[in-house]
Amino acid sequence: MTELHPALCAQLVEGELAITGRLMQASNATFLTELSTRSGTQACVYKPVQGERPLWDFPHRTLGLREVAAYEVSRIGGFDCVPVTVFVDGPLGPGSLQAWVDSEEQAVEALVDVVPLGDVPAEGWFTCVEGLGPGDLPVAVIHADHPDLRSMAAFDVLINNADRKGGHILASVGHVFGVDHGVSFHTDNKLRTVLWGWAGQPLAERDLAAVGRVREGAADALTELLSELEIEALQRRADRLLQHGRMPKARGEWPSIPWPPF
Repeated sequence: MTELHPALCAQLVEGELAITGRLMQASNATFLTELSTRSGTQACVYKPVQGERPLWDFPHRTLGLREVAAYEVSRIGGFDCVPVTVFVDGPLGPGSLQAWVDSEEQAVEALVDVVPLGDVPAEGWFTCVEGLGPGDLPVAVIHADHPDLRSMAAFDVLINNADRKGGHILASVGHVFGVDHGVSFHTDNKLRTVLWGWAGQPLAERDLAAVGRVREGAADALTELLSELEIEALQRRADRLLQHGRMPKARGEWPSIPWPPF
């Protein structure tokens, strides 16, 4: 049996939560913290709801709950692509608390990267989008044909992730994680991702099984996190994936790639 990554078995139980820093590049207030409990200390990411910027298409002060819901879907389905995430009453009020992942830069670059257009590998990679980089040089955002990324792409379809940027993909000790799922679970189609390489292809068997587990068992775990309509929409997305057995293609009714893509 494969040993679980520490970020998948962290015990974010009651203890003393101290703020140790702030992630200034985040669009919402996001703090580095240290949770001290009887069993030791755990580095975490804390996002208080009072630091959420209002959005026109998501109810205010719900992003933290959606972060927790994404973890629950990942856990129940066995996707195991989201670090342990809980809802707490922290130093700056209620918010989400997520186990910290020490991401390895070189490992991430082996999964998703920005390269000169002429350097796109011939095999094993998909091109997501092309554009101009520094000095107006043509570049491409690419991602690897990797089974864990493929599972993350299926997970994003299921939760209707509106913001799967390359920078939201982490790699640690051979494990692939996704973070920043606050803009997920909308009832309308909002899927925006850099992981379009498998569009129209059959779902992998392990991903079909994971979707089935979510369809069967996630609703009860989400009742305090999402609205009834959002849970029903999640179930409909699961039903479509199970019925068609294929990854969807971009519909064209909504921007399909987040901007910036990293």
